Amino acid sequence: MDTTGILDEALQRVHSSGPERLGWLSNHAPMAVEALAAHGQAGSVHRWLDTYASRLEEFPAGVAAVTAANWRFALGDAQRVADWIDYFGREIAERPWHDVLIEWWPRLLPGMYGAATHPVIRVGHAVRALLADDGTEPRLTELAHGLGYWAARHHPVGDLALLPGADDAAAALDAVTPVAPQDGGFPARLGRVTGLPVWAPAATDPHEVQHRLTELVRAATHRYATHGHGNATMLVHAATAPNAVLRVLPALPYALWAPSLRAAWTASAAVTAMYASDVPVAYTPPGTFTQEEVFERALAHGDEHVIKLTDTALDVGDPPALAAALRSIELSEPLRS
Repeated sequence: MDTTGILDEALQRVHSSGPERLGWLSNHAPMAVEALAAHGQAGSVHRWLDTYASRLEEFPAGVAAVTAANWRFALGDAQRVADWIDYFGREIAERPWHDVLIEWWPRLLPGMYGAATHPVIRVGHAVRALLADDGTEPRLTELAHGLGYWAARHHPVGDLALLPGADDAAAALDAVTPVAPQDGGFPARLGRVTGLPVWAPAATDPHEVQHRLTELVRAATHRYATHGHGNATMLVHAATAPNAVLRVLPALPYALWAPSLRAAWTASAAVTAMYASDVPVAYTPPGTFTQEEVFERALAHGDEHVIKLTDTALDVGDPPALAAALRSIELSEPLRS
């Protein structure tokens, strides 16, 4: 838990900017600064933000207010992102944030594939910060920004064929068939995903669901070390999207855990189909490092996706996960101002 107040200061800086730039690239600043603060690097937060600042755009203008009566018409309308953020800001100001999250989680969950899963990842970071300290205005505002971004970019997947899968998550990810052709952006590739392997279909007990989701995060993180060369940036989300869902589970009632697992699997498997190379490459880390040393290397590299994958790798905590984080450092371009 960050007790310095720096995370709250950083979030206040970030909230003057929009959730995207250039009309489609996600603003990673709130996710990265939360990860830095969570791993004892609060002192580096503002320096990192200074370097990232050129990638921020002004907060967009609103169109018309989202209300309890018209929200269905605004769902998935990216032009209404400011309206959605304002709506959730009002809701969270009037009610406990847990209640707002519980009401909206099942509404938003089917559309977690919009904006390359970044909205649910942002919500996962926001909820982790709130579970550590839910009494600060910037953290409540960050949840409003995350939920608003998710609502604006809400994008469900079509009906997917159920293909032969496997019992364990690693084997199920191995059974995913890459889409063809392997080109175009996220929406185009997502449209080519027509079927995914079946995995953990009978998991309904909350303890089993949490165990299975933890297994999926571990398997996707490990897999990055050998398959991340398919797309060093986008394959990060095969691990970070389900980990975001895992982080939110403690704030949700048990009835929402099983559908959360289903959505997390679909997201991880879909990203794997869209970007992973079907030819693994063996990877040996350049030495043995502690978790703290791996995170310091990620911070020195600076790339926001490297920081986020390393954050997830430290949640997993085993040597293969740390190897995946080190692999992302090798594959990715460093952050430059």
